[in-house]
Amino acid sequence: MESESTAAAARLSVAADRLVNRVGHWTPARWAAPVGLVEGAPIRADIMHGLVQALADRAADAEHRPPRPVPRLDNDLALPDQLRVMVADLLLAAPPASVLDQAAAAVESTTL
Repeated sequence: MESESTAAAARLSVAADRLVNRVGHWTPARWAAPVGLVEGAPIRADIMHGLVQALADRAADAEHRPPRPVPRLDNDLALPDQLRVMVADLLLAAPPASVLDQAAAAVESTTL
């Protein structure tokens, strides 16, 4: 349904905006910090890049093309911009509402 897709797209956009607003001002040191206190825990930048890659893979599926790796840039400060681009790409691909809902849930559940 059109309204379901519209609502799911809005949910994804809002979730991405909230995440970007939360992390957009981070320094390189903060991006390099591990998540949690467990030894060997992943760093925040790796988690964000993983989210960006997952969104890119969903967009590729929606566009019926093979997935491609999202480049891991030298500067982690670009990660919020990469997230915005991947969300925009996914929305332009116009996948079913269920795909957008799954993407929104992935963004909402990302803990950095």
